[in-house]
Amino acid sequence: MTSFPSVTGKDLLLALKKAGFSLVRVKGSHHFVQHADGRSTIVPVHAGETIGSGLMSKILRIVN
Repeated sequence: MTSFPSVTGKDLLLALKKAGFSLVRVKGSHHFVQHADGRSTIVPVHAGETIGSGLMSKILRIVN
């Protein structure tokens, strides 16, 4: 299994913004982001927690 670096939700949102995603809405701690071509994903932003490897894998598949 591939090892992913520890990334917080806030850091992941910044990286997705650089990749062309924009914040659509926020519901609680879940940030909904969407790209102009229609791709979208949800990023949980919980203080002091990192994104798990399974969710990171799914988000990277959507981004690429």
